[in-house]
Amino acid sequence: MSKSQKVLIGAAGAAGVGVAAWKTLFPYITDDYRTLRQTWRVSNAIWKDLLADNRVIDMFEADVEKHPTKPFIIFEDKIYTYEYVDMMANKIANVALSWNLDQLDTVAMMIYNEPAFVWTFLGLQKIGLAAAFVNYHLKSTPLAHTIKVSEAKVLIVGEGDDLLESVQEIKKEIPNTTIHVIGKSKTDLPDGFSSLSDHMIRTMAVPICKSVRETVPVTHPCCFIYTSGTTGLPKPAVINQWKASAMTNNMQIINFNENDIAYAVTPLYHSAATTLSLFNVIGQGATLVLGRKFSARHYWEEVRKHKVTVIQYIGELCRYLLRVPKSDLDVVHNVRVALGNGLRPDIWDEFRTRFNIPHIAEFFGATEGTAGTWNIFNRAGCVGRWSPLTRALGPGGVPLYLVRYDPVTYEPMKDKNGRCIVIKPGEEGLMISAIPEQLFTFYKGPEQMNEKKIIRNAFSDGDAFFNFGDLFYLDGQYYLYFRDRVGDTFRWKGENVSTSEVANVLSTLPFIHDANVFGVQIPGEDGRAGMAALTLHQDQQVTPEILKGIYGKCEHELPTYARPVFIRFMKEFIVTQTMKNRKIELIEEGFDFDKVTDPLFVIDNKSKTYKAFNIDNSYEVLQSKL
Repeated sequence: MSKSQKVLIGAAGAAGVGVAAWKTLFPYITDDYRTLRQTWRVSNAIWKDLLADNRVIDMFEADVEKHPTKPFIIFEDKIYTYEYVDMMANKIANVALSWNLDQLDTVAMMIYNEPAFVWTFLGLQKIGLAAAFVNYHLKSTPLAHTIKVSEAKVLIVGEGDDLLESVQEIKKEIPNTTIHVIGKSKTDLPDGFSSLSDHMIRTMAVPICKSVRETVPVTHPCCFIYTSGTTGLPKPAVINQWKASAMTNNMQIINFNENDIAYAVTPLYHSAATTLSLFNVIGQGATLVLGRKFSARHYWEEVRKHKVTVIQYIGELCRYLLRVPKSDLDVVHNVRVALGNGLRPDIWDEFRTRFNIPHIAEFFGATEGTAGTWNIFNRAGCVGRWSPLTRALGPGGVPLYLVRYDPVTYEPMKDKNGRCIVIKPGEEGLMISAIPEQLFTFYKGPEQMNEKKIIRNAFSDGDAFFNFGDLFYLDGQYYLYFRDRVGDTFRWKGENVSTSEVANVLSTLPFIHDANVFGVQIPGEDGRAGMAALTLHQDQQVTPEILKGIYGKCEHELPTYARPVFIRFMKEFIVTQTMKNRKIELIEEGFDFDKVTDPLFVIDNKSKTYKAFNIDNSYEVLQSKL
């Protein structure tokens, strides 16, 4: 037992002597104890797997051996057992071996939420290949970029004519990538495409010996999960074998176990559904109910039907569920925990009460990050504890700090010795966390891309910390609250939107002189809706053709969540001394008709254009589903 664990037990014993007195002196002591107990549970589980070099694929194969006929995935009322998924994964692995790839190569996957995503990923893991999870909403330049930046030698395209069409459109831009398609035979495919389904039919499900992958280092990518950043286009965040193994234990924070049934409806190309739900189901040998896509109307019906015990959410999902008419069946289910991130304080209690959810576990983390926080004590809007006790007695493997920052540059402020300054209760700070030596590569790409996320010599010479680029408020009782993201991104419909990516797309239109993109708040909505401030070329007027042209460009080149909801036409922008467009005034003005005199337009998906947005139709527009 470690010294910290002994101190923790002593503290707990002392607390038991006079609980009332302790609570009087430290009203938050119970939440500290819960946090410490569960974070130690997670930490011990993580280190047990890491020391044994127990990887995600090893855990899955152990599950298959332990309970082969147990339901692993339930999808559209069909049950896929552990042994069946293993059989399909073995087929994928044997087919992939015939491609003669180097063991450390990457294979990109563009597959909808369905069991094929899971067994394709596991099949690649069996032979040591990294998987790049491609966002299936992408088209045109962003899609081509996503595949090229992964340096994938092979692209696997899932079932669906729309996916095939998207890839056909950019095929010439990825000449060095072989394309294999699921769900179609070779005779149904255009030239230059291979049928993975044909190969699967002809391939035996011969088990793959673990020795095939034993030379793959722990720092080699298990998968790449793309994240939007200030550079504009999606960046492949590296989830290496070491990190993936650790992530399989995160849900130990809520005592997740093999008897649980988890429900995931967010895209598997996202870290929420994969590293949180799928990886933890594999880690414990549990069952995953997988939804093809989110449906607010049928959500609880599926939860009841399959006796789900743990639901995984993003904040926007909860708000959509609350918009469904109330039913006597709202409280009829087996859910014991809802876990996720982004559940806003204004709907937290309503969500918990209406659906009778015993426990909400809200967390904060980043796909490429090195640490995270958890609220396991049902405090509305909170993402965790950062008290002297949890900092002193916690596992401490990856120290996390909140530091003061410059409000203009968002860089950490330094004291007279050039060190970061830790915030005090009642202040807002930038989150940074230490970087284990196994996790120094955050993205696949140029070294400077990774270096931008590192703060060096933060507290001592030679140290290095990961900069989350997120701001948090620490209240007087050491509860932690997420405030905002810094930089040129905002969150809408559960996705991070890069303002520069959207601006770059709009700027290619021949009638647009310049574009300045930002997020604005809509009452009652989570995140921020995109607004594009545009200047037209001299003497150019706003016409129906221009509005349709903007819509068409965005529809063709941007995923739905990245398309601007609002357009503001301006005569000129406010610029900085370095000739950069200023956003702060535009963000503050939003669509406030008392402040904005420029023409405003709102997206009209039905007519495939943008229509006038003014005080007369604002209520109707804002009540609609944007």
